[in-house]
Amino acid sequence: ELKALGRIHTYGEFLESFHLARAAGFQNINVDLMCALPGQTVEGFMKTLEKTADLNPEHISAYSLIVEEGTPFYEIYGEGRGTGLLPDEEEERQMYHKTREFLSSRGYERYEISNYAKKGRECRHNVGYWTGVPYLGLGLGSSSCMNGTRFSNERDLDTYLHLDFSEEGGSSALALLRGPVEELTREAQMEEFMFLGLRMTKGISEIDFVSMFGIKIEGIYGPVIERLIADGLLKREGVWISLTEWGMDVSNFVLSEFLL
Repeated sequence: ELKALGRIHTYGEFLESFHLARAAGFQNINVDLMCALPGQTVEGFMKTLEKTADLNPEHISAYSLIVEEGTPFYEIYGEGRGTGLLPDEEEERQMYHKTREFLSSRGYERYEISNYAKKGRECRHNVGYWTGVPYLGLGLGSSSCMNGTRFSNERDLDTYLHLDFSEEGGSSALALLRGPVEELTREAQMEEFMFLGLRMTKGISEIDFVSMFGIKIEGIYGPVIERLIADGLLKREGVWISLTEWGMDVSNFVLSEFLL
C-alpha cells in the first residue's frame, strides 16, 4: 500500500521510527492512516488498523484517499478510471464505520470526522484550526491566519536565506510575505465557522456564533439547518448543532450547504 501511494518509506521503517520515538521519551504520538487505497479491501484495512492500535499510540488519524485533479493519481484513477481499482463508496463507508467501532473498543474516542484519540489526547493543533483559533506561522513557507487575514511566508529557501533583516538592510518581517494576503470577509468567516466546526463530533455552538458575529445563527443559516435536520444529516442538542452518523458519511455534501 505504501508503494501504491508512492511513499518512499517501508512499514519496517515506520515501526523503527515509532519505537525510537518511544525510546526517546515521547509520550504523545500520532499515527496517520489512509483507507480506500488502490487494491485495498475492508479486511485488509482492518488488519492495518489492528496492527496500529496494538502499538498503542495516543492518537490515530484515519483519512480516505482523495484523488485530486492535477496529480499523478488523477491521471490513473480520475474521471471514472479508478472503477474496479479503488474501493467503491460502500466499501469506503464500511471502512469508516468499522474504524469507529474498532477504535472505540480499544479506548479511542472519535472527536472529528477522521480523528481518534485517547482521553485528553485530542490534537490541540488541529482543534485550533477547526474552531477558528488564530495561528502564526514562523519560518520558510509557513502559513498564518491572524485578525481575519490569511498570509504565508517566502517558500524559496535560497531567497529566504538571503533576506536582509538587519537595521542597515532596511528590511522588516514584511519582507517574508511572498504569498497572497487574503482578507477574510465576514461571510467567509461565517462559512469557515460552520464547515470547519461541524467537522468536530461535538459540532458548533449557537452561542459562539452570536459571540463572533453578533447575530443569531437562524438569521443566516436557519432554513439550511432545519432542512438538514429534517433530512437526518444534522442534529440539535441544546445550543449545539452537529453532524449525525449519516451526516458524517456524506459530510462533503452537508458542509458545502453552508457556502454563502
